[in-house]
Amino acid sequence: MTFVFKSAVSAMAISCGIAVMSAAPAHAYTLMDMLRGDRQRSQSTIFMDQAPGRPVPRGADGGSLGGLDPEAALPKVSSPRYYTYKPETLQFVDASKFADSIVTGAVADISANGDTSAEPAVQRRFLTQAKVRANADVAKALEAYYSNSSNPLVWVEANQINDRAKSAMAALADAAAVGLDPADYAVQAPVIDPATPDPAARDRALTQFELELSAKVLAFVQDTVRGRIDPNKISGYHDFQRKVVNLAPVLKLARMSPNAGAYIASRSPDSLQFEALTAELAKLRADDGGNEEQIVVSLSGLLKPGDSSPEITNIVKALQKHGSETLKTDHAATFAAYAGGSDYSPDIVSMVEDFQKEHGLKPDGVIGQATVRAMTGGDTNTSKIDKLVVAMEQVRWLPEDLGSRYVMINQPAYMAYYHNDGKEQLSMRVVVGGKNNQTYFFDDEIETVEFNPFWGVPQSIIINEMLPKLRSDPNYLDQLGYEVEVNGHAVASSSVDWYGSTANVSVRQPPSSDNALGELKILFPNSHAIYMHDTPSKSFFKRDMRALSHGCVRLANPRAMAAAVLGTTVDDVARQIASGQNHAVKVPQKVPVYVSYFTAWPNKDGVVEYFDDVYGRDAYVEKAFDATTKARGAQI
Repeated sequence: MTFVFKSAVSAMAISCGIAVMSAAPAHAYTLMDMLRGDRQRSQSTIFMDQAPGRPVPRGADGGSLGGLDPEAALPKVSSPRYYTYKPETLQFVDASKFADSIVTGAVADISANGDTSAEPAVQRRFLTQAKVRANADVAKALEAYYSNSSNPLVWVEANQINDRAKSAMAALADAAAVGLDPADYAVQAPVIDPATPDPAARDRALTQFELELSAKVLAFVQDTVRGRIDPNKISGYHDFQRKVVNLAPVLKLARMSPNAGAYIASRSPDSLQFEALTAELAKLRADDGGNEEQIVVSLSGLLKPGDSSPEITNIVKALQKHGSETLKTDHAATFAAYAGGSDYSPDIVSMVEDFQKEHGLKPDGVIGQATVRAMTGGDTNTSKIDKLVVAMEQVRWLPEDLGSRYVMINQPAYMAYYHNDGKEQLSMRVVVGGKNNQTYFFDDEIETVEFNPFWGVPQSIIINEMLPKLRSDPNYLDQLGYEVEVNGHAVASSSVDWYGSTANVSVRQPPSSDNALGELKILFPNSHAIYMHDTPSKSFFKRDMRALSHGCVRLANPRAMAAAVLGTTVDDVARQIASGQNHAVKVPQKVPVYVSYFTAWPNKDGVVEYFDDVYGRDAYVEKAFDATTKARGAQI
């Protein structure tokens, strides 16, 4: 069933996420030039003064002809920011709730009589003196369990810690195996002298240990289910509904389990992706060659044929080490003849091109970060381990079950994948947001495919990028064929006061071969106004680094993805487009979509692949880890 969009839709509702671009002076090039990545701008430049009414021309060199600098006065729309991570506040468990009037009143007599059968009751008395800090959820679970006098101690029996406690402590000590930090769950077992003359000191130590270990077990279970950090505190680009973990039954289940350690360990995610990451982590940590010296190639930009660079020596060394035997044979003369030097000569270019072909890179001889990663063997073991730990944390932010049918977009890989019946059935290259227009990290559900779409221009682009041009030439949008509305009424671009607020102004580009969204877009309504779409800028998909959009996800094969989520054929999608009419079709069943950010992720064969941290987000996650561990270590 189809429906036709009527009137203009809110620009923010149907456009890519907030863009942050410096509002440069107006240039004589079109918005489509900018969207397509055309950097060849006209030399004709118009400078404007911010003043009531109309702009005042300035010299092409920017020299003042009177008035104010227009750039300083132009409004801006800012992008989300990264935060200084603030861990959860820890609170003292309210031990007063553990008091039992019957136990408390009888303790003195029991102790004096030496009634060993009453020792658990004696030990429970000292729970009121235990001092343990935990987050609110863990504290609540502890208070609920130990305030019920019918619940026995979990980790202490017969004046000593039991085997259940030892099993649990072993599981916590192995937290690194599942990407967590054992320091967060460390508990010091009390040293009990059977011949101690001070039973009260013994019981205090045991009950302190009881409460501490319970707190750590609960924290571990909570962390392994939902993650140890809150992603929404990392940046405005992270958007997750943090999971609520039911901690109420954990201590009872641990006490009843024949193997408490196995029960605790079983709470980790059991998805195939998490299992692959876990296995890869174990393999790398066991690898004795992890400290092998790596050849480093340091390039700040692109190295092109004919350039020169002191890194040429390291590039040749890297190719000699990591190139295939065929490459080494075919270019043996080049390797033998190279005697140092910084010229990126044709012979070395040819060798690099062959290396790029072998690694599925664009064989143009241009050396960028993707080629550097391939020729230097990628990440070191240490950096791979760091990426795995971050990825395992991020898996916990997503639903425990991704579903049998879903779309996964992995931004660092610049790829989108369609899964059906638990298997990857489709993959394609994508373009994601640039560093100044980053794509968010969140999950949602695909609801609609729109054919021959309008492009609703977001306020961020109107303000940051169009406004300078419009103040110079109010007819700018009319000339480009854009539709402008004020308070829902169609108006000419030239009739709008572009020196006033644009909050009630919407701008959209009608369907056409030049439309920024191409033939179709795939919608999963979200507060970030991010969606998948076609693009007329097909050349971007040939690049290795594809962080180039305003935040939305451009698809290399949008017709195939549309057919997949609609459950139809590519031919049917083509017929919908051929109608030339703007219309939308709801997907028969909503499809989960994960707009994710993994610098380590298993492919369809379960082999973990590693990617560049294009936005530098892993470092913020690692800082959050450190802050969390530091906060948890401050017990008293």
